[in-house]
Amino acid sequence: MPMKLIKNEDENVIRVERKLHAKHYALTLDKSWCKGCGICVELCPREAITLKPIVRPSEGRANPPEIDIDVEKCNYCGICTAICPFGALTLEIDGKTEIPVINSESFPKLVRDVRVDAERCKVGCVDCEEACPLGLIKVSVTTPEGEVVEDLESIEDKESLKVKVDIDLEHCPCCRICEYKCPEGAIQVRKIFHGTLKINHELCPDDCQACLDVCPIPNVLYKEDGKVYVDERFCVYCGACKIVCPVEGALELNRTWISHVPVKSGAWNRAVEKLASTEAMAKLLKMKALERAKSSVEKRLGRRL
Repeated sequence: MPMKLIKNEDENVIRVERKLHAKHYALTLDKSWCKGCGICVELCPREAITLKPIVRPSEGRANPPEIDIDVEKCNYCGICTAICPFGALTLEIDGKTEIPVINSESFPKLVRDVRVDAERCKVGCVDCEEACPLGLIKVSVTTPEGEVVEDLESIEDKESLKVKVDIDLEHCPCCRICEYKCPEGAIQVRKIFHGTLKINHELCPDDCQACLDVCPIPNVLYKEDGKVYVDERFCVYCGACKIVCPVEGALELNRTWISHVPVKSGAWNRAVEKLASTEAMAKLLKMKALERAKSSVEKRLGRRL
């Protein structure tokens, strides 16, 4: 079957393509969204995605890890696209955006659970928009007819105005900063990755802050008295910090749970084994056992519970 492999890379994207007689596959990495967390590297079944060698500058800020894609190894399964917490990867088949492993139900869709009660928002408040570290929130004010108000001061009857909060969930890693910064409690966020991140200060090299430099969420890692600390309220447990850490064991990342839609798949079991802890794997298997038991009871009763 005729086949053509193409790879293009510039400062903005990496794009690999496989052109067959009847199918055209294309995987694109948007470098502006990639934070170098390496989750896609851990899960790629063909080892087509790899981390480029870490460059450790003698002075100045550390650079985030960078990934590379092998055009000859990629089989365009979509696992990397499905698991990326920052939505940096896009897979197209014949020009249409698709994720084969989700379509075949062999891999789950991540749950980006961000809920906004705009009724509680005050007109003129943009605290969540300003707080979002990735610029994913846009707050606008509309008239009862749905028209966007550009000049708020020109409106006399502000009581009739409504607040609209748009969030780019495709790229949202669910750090929860917007939830904590909202003065009205209008936003609720459930993290995608749950876990713990611990820093062993005894192993940290003097004056090293590489982890802080590459963390994609500002203020999750911060420096105090010459040491780096973590505020786990906002940590998304992506792992970019651990990749650049020069000392084994100085950073301990433990993912305990991944929020996703239900799925019955051995492939997902193996993915959880790689990404998360034994505790998370045990919890997943327990939940699947409960689901099977529930399904069995429903069949006997002839109705859903």
